[in-house]
Parts: sequence; structure tokens; C-alpha cells
Amino acid sequence: MEIKVDELLRAAWLAAILPMIVALVPSFLQGTLLGFSKRGKTLKSSSQKFTVPQRFFLHFYVVAVVWTTLLLVMTWFYAYKMVPFGSGSLHFSTVASHLTGGSHIFSMHKSHATSVEHGCRVWRSVFLLILMEIQVLRRLYETIYVFDYSPSARMHIMGYFAGLFFYTAAPLSLCSISAPEVFNFATHQLAEFIVKGRDKMLIPPISEIDWLVYVQPLTALEWSQWIGAAIFIWGWIHQRRCHAILGSLREQKEQNDKYVIPYGDWFRFVSSPHYLAEIVIYGGLLFASGGSDLTVWLLLAFVVVNLTIGAAETHKWYIEKFPKYPNERRAILPFVY
Repeated sequence: MEIKVDELLRAAWLAAILPMIVALVPSFLQGTLLGFSKRGKTLKSSSQKFTVPQRFFLHFYVVAVVWTTLLLVMTWFYAYKMVPFGSGSLHFSTVASHLTGGSHIFSMHKSHATSVEHGCRVWRSVFLLILMEIQVLRRLYETIYVFDYSPSARMHIMGYFAGLFFYTAAPLSLCSISAPEVFNFATHQLAEFIVKGRDKMLIPPISEIDWLVYVQPLTALEWSQWIGAAIFIWGWIHQRRCHAILGSLREQKEQNDKYVIPYGDWFRFVSSPHYLAEIVIYGGLLFASGGSDLTVWLLLAFVVVNLTIGAAETHKWYIEKFPKYPNERRAILPFVY
């Protein structure tokens, strides 16, 4: 029985989103479910059971970088070897299908058009994984060099497992449509390499590889991919700036042992602009995906619900901590919420 990766991922995202939606509804479960999302300053000192150090955030991004890199390399190599999207033959078949008629010819060109559409999907997955790689590499760098987590800062163990789940499922969701064929191809290539060895597989040395051939098909992607990338970069830049501001505040807290109100960039509008930027980032990924994959929609839904809950808790903490907290700031959505 063939395992459908996209269906498993959709079920997993729905299972992860449902408890968060329940947490938004007043009930006897609300306090417990909201407690899972608390960490750092929003986690009360009396709620230290089932927690881990907040510096374990590093684990998320190590997993994310290793896993995203592996998926990217496998998908990119599969796309280059098996799906020559952007080659002259595929472009010619697309043009020819509009210029010819006849049932048997139409059928032949329909298969060509299907090949072109398949090539678009696979190379789109490569593009999305490149963007994800850019994101997780920066987050790994920031966790090591920008954020100096206090030894007393904790997060709930469920939040820790949720983070590991997210950075495993998110990159896979961006390439879930082509993942089964990519895994099969990679397994076959590995088995062939073990049996034949490098020399018999005619693998050229790195210095002799024409890297332009691997990159050129990406230039033939649709306008939606590039608009999505622009949205992604916009959110990426602002998240980097907001993280730099928060990182500098942590240094100040070590000096005077007091929390201060952050200012600058999107902090003018919301209490958690880094969360808002994260939503923009994944919104850009959704746009770049073409918006036709339900799995990516559910990925974005998880990000929105999860970060909205976290932002609400952070906003509440700021208001309680600082009597003169700026009234114009909202939790996560400027001027609205």
C-alpha cells in the first residue's frame, strides 16, 4: 500500500491545529492548553513542571537545517536528473500543442503538457525549499549568536515537542507532492552507488560540475514564485531586525536585571512583530507555492493560530508588567488585534 505523504501531513496539521482552536474557547481545558504554549517570561515560576530549558530552541534549528538541506539536495538532484523542466524539448512541446490538431496528436501533446506541469511542480518544490533553507539557517545563527537565553528561562515540554514536529513537517510540506518519487529516486541512487561505486556511476568531481545547469530551470518559474519570494524576503528582513532588537534587550537585562519595553521597526505597531514577520514569511511561501496545495495552506494555518496565541500571551504580559505600555500597540495584527 502506497503511503501518501501529503495526506499524512494534512492529518498531522489538523491534529496539531485542533487543540489550539479548543484553547481559544473558554473551558476547563483552556488553562492547560494555553500553558503548553508559554515559555520564557510568560511562563510563571510556579509552573516549572514538565519544562525544559528555553535554550533547547537550538535543537529545533539544528533539526530544521539538517532536514531541509537533505530534502533540498534530494529534490534538486531528482529535478535535474529526471525532470528537465525548462529544457528546449519541454518548451517546444508546450508551444506545439497550441499549433497542432488531431486526436492522436492532441493526446501526445497532452502527455507533454502533463510533463511540463509535473516539471513545474517539482522545480517549484526546489524553489520553496531554497527559501526555507534561507529561513532556518538564519534562525540557527540567531539562536547561537543573537539570543542569549537565561539559564532560568524554561518552556513546556509539549511546546518543545511541537517545535520539533513543526521543523520536521514544515519543510516536508513544501515538497510533499513530489516527496514519494524523490525518496524512491534517492533510495535507488544510493543502492546503485553502494553496488557500483562512484567510478562506475560516472560521477564527476565537484570542480568539473556545471552548476549553472542546476540553477537555470529556476529562472523559468512563474511570476507567482517571484512575488511569493519578495513577500518572504520582506518578512525575513523585518524578523531579522526585530530579533536583533530583542537580542539587544536581553543584553541590557543581564546588566540591570530588568525587563524593558522594546522599540523600533514593527514594534511600533505590535507587541510581537517577530511573530507577525513569521506569518508574512509563511504567507510568502504559500504564495510562491501557487496556492493550490492544501498541505501548505494548513502549514500557514498552524503558524497563524500558534503565533496568535503566543502573541496574545506576550501582549498580556507586557500590559501587566508595564503600566505605561503604549496603548496603540496591538498583540500581532496592526490596528486590529
